[in-house]
Amino acid sequence: MNKKLTTSIFLLGSSVSAMHIINRIHASLCTSKNLLTNSENHYYNWRFGKIRYQKKGSGSPLLLVHDLTIGSSNYEYHKIINNLTEQHEIFSIDLLGYGLSDKPSITYTNNLYEQLINDFIKNVIGRKTSIVVTGESVPFVIMACHNYPENINKLICINPQSLYLQNQIPSKQTRLMKFFIETPILGTFTYHVLTNKHTIEKTFKEQYFYNPEEIKERYIRNYLEAANINNYNAKFSFASYVGKYMNMSILHELKEINNSILMIGGEKEKDIKTTIENYKYYNAAIEEVYIPNTKHLPQLETPDEILEQIKIFLCNK
Repeated sequence: MNKKLTTSIFLLGSSVSAMHIINRIHASLCTSKNLLTNSENHYYNWRFGKIRYQKKGSGSPLLLVHDLTIGSSNYEYHKIINNLTEQHEIFSIDLLGYGLSDKPSITYTNNLYEQLINDFIKNVIGRKTSIVVTGESVPFVIMACHNYPENINKLICINPQSLYLQNQIPSKQTRLMKFFIETPILGTFTYHVLTNKHTIEKTFKEQYFYNPEEIKERYIRNYLEAANINNYNAKFSFASYVGKYMNMSILHELKEINNSILMIGGEKEKDIKTTIENYKYYNAAIEEVYIPNTKHLPQLETPDEILEQIKIFLCNK
């Protein structure tokens, strides 16, 4: 009996040690090229951590806010930033828990990001700002529009998250999932399985792009690095994401905001027309446009079409 117990403990210890070594190797390989680092990086010392952002151009301010999915960062907008700088002062940030921003071991919520957007506009930009935002970040930006109308001008939403999914609050099952992913070694190992190169490449092919031939290897590499940089700590924002802690109903805020809003849908994005129609049901002033032959990230897949829509909308009084 003692021999079996000793063997079991040895095997368990060996397995844990092996997973720890694999975790370190995986993180090192994914981040060795420092793809996200460049000379244009600035940092805002927010109360919950440093926020990486890029600033360029001159004119009316425009803030670019990336999605909340695995590997998201301001790299999402890299193909359109330089073409907006003649008319706008561009600010492109990495949200807390993403990219090169700090990744504290906290619970990430919609309210946390709403406050980040407001503080960043007030303390860094210093002027009323228009915003371009993608996917699951749309809800907290709409909340910011409602609660801080003096800070936000026009709003452009790319493939906004459905109102139905926003109502899915944490459950016993999702809380357990969050707790598991946050655990050392085993949770980290599970996170790495979910964020490896194959998984991210599959997501690009099935969800982000309509035409797989437009997917560049560097897109995959940048998302992979963003998902693994900073000693595994990206898993904490992911844990809150899968735990549904970033969700919140915004129907009240959506009804009451008076901002000019354009919603851009990838024509091939699943259920996007129904999603945008639901938004328009609660706010009839919303304008809509669809980009042909694109899915979730048209700003990467067809940047010229996105640029055209952004310029037209922001130029209109």
